[in-house]
Amino acid sequence: MRFRIKQPETEAEFKNYYHLRWRILRAPWNQPEGSEIDDIEDQCFHLMAVKPNPHPDTNNDNEVFAVARLQFNSDTMAQIRYMAVGKTYEHQGIGQQLVNTLEQHARDSGCKQIVLDAREPAVHFYKKLGYEVTEKTYLLFGEIQHYRMIKDLTDS
Repeated sequence: MRFRIKQPETEAEFKNYYHLRWRILRAPWNQPEGSEIDDIEDQCFHLMAVKPNPHPDTNNDNEVFAVARLQFNSDTMAQIRYMAVGKTYEHQGIGQQLVNTLEQHARDSGCKQIVLDAREPAVHFYKKLGYEVTEKTYLLFGEIQHYRMIKDLTDS
């Protein structure tokens, strides 16, 4: 499948980016649209995977099917948050490409480590990418167990 990873730039792209984030990470637990956005969005690095528009001469938006965010917790530590890949696009290497791009951006920004809180079903995915579980953390919406994971960027 042809796709590209890019930063959302226009208001329409951000609208589609946040809508996918809500649809995958919040809607299944009856959370309202808007709950997928926090108060530091403008301080973060956002990525999305999109299918190229087959008709570039039209105003149709590219389909957004994966999203991720990198926030900076300190000068040397970044955090991956709100990572989501549409169900029909899983197991195609898209998530790995998003993480690789986030890691490179973190390195370029001087970060030495990346931390994240993985939902239990995603722990294996992150382990394959070199992340290590450091602790069992919180239970989101009373049912989604999360695990703190860390990767040292100076080793890779």
